[in-house]
Amino acid sequence: MKKYILVTGTTSGLGLAIAKAFLEENFIVFGTGRRIELLEELQNGYRESFIPLCFDIQDKNATQQAINKIFSTTKQLDCLINNAGLALGLEKAFECDLSDWETMVETNINGLLRITRLVLPSMVKNDAGTIINIGSIAGTYPYLGGNVYGASKAFVKQFSLNLRADLIGTKIRVSNIEPGLCSETDFSLVRFKGNREKAKAVYENKTTLKPQDIANIVLWIYKQPLHVNINSVEIMPINQTFSQLVVK
Repeated sequence: MKKYILVTGTTSGLGLAIAKAFLEENFIVFGTGRRIELLEELQNGYRESFIPLCFDIQDKNATQQAINKIFSTTKQLDCLINNAGLALGLEKAFECDLSDWETMVETNINGLLRITRLVLPSMVKNDAGTIINIGSIAGTYPYLGGNVYGASKAFVKQFSLNLRADLIGTKIRVSNIEPGLCSETDFSLVRFKGNREKAKAVYENKTTLKPQDIANIVLWIYKQPLHVNINSVEIMPINQTFSQLVVK
């Protein structure tokens, strides 16, 4: 029996690695993203196993249309992986661009909420499904300039826990993965708005997580026995630890 997985943000980084991990295990993967050429490149590698959905999760109508397409293909979505998200800027709260804050809230919070709300009723009806949200250690540990990005990931953390509370009595599982420093993604390039030198400096001479590390954990969570719910996983590279308190 075919299993259907929805992964948001599959054009690069974590989403791409997660999508490939499930495709290699012969799942049918719906992958979202804004860059059609990258979605088509992935589709060319996996043919009918990968179904591209090109839209921006900030767009309500486009999101609804994409979900409609999914449920015209299958009546049961086995797993939703909310990966799409971004950070913009690293300025202090009183120096940042307000539009950057609004974009992060619209993507990291509202986009995740829309897709989850549109998918969830079918999972409840089928009394089956797994939701895996990609959070961040920034949702637990504050850092200079993290402000709204960290707050948005704290929202993802708390929303995941509250989903679990609402879904008591069902067989639907909810997990939140909180990665630390991870290279080989577009995260810092987007944060610094295309400045490759600044993005490169974030990871230079550092041991980091890789997208495949996160993809392995996502797949492991999904493959657990159906009575097992992994509430959260916090993961850092070996040379990263908790921020020390600062006094000035």
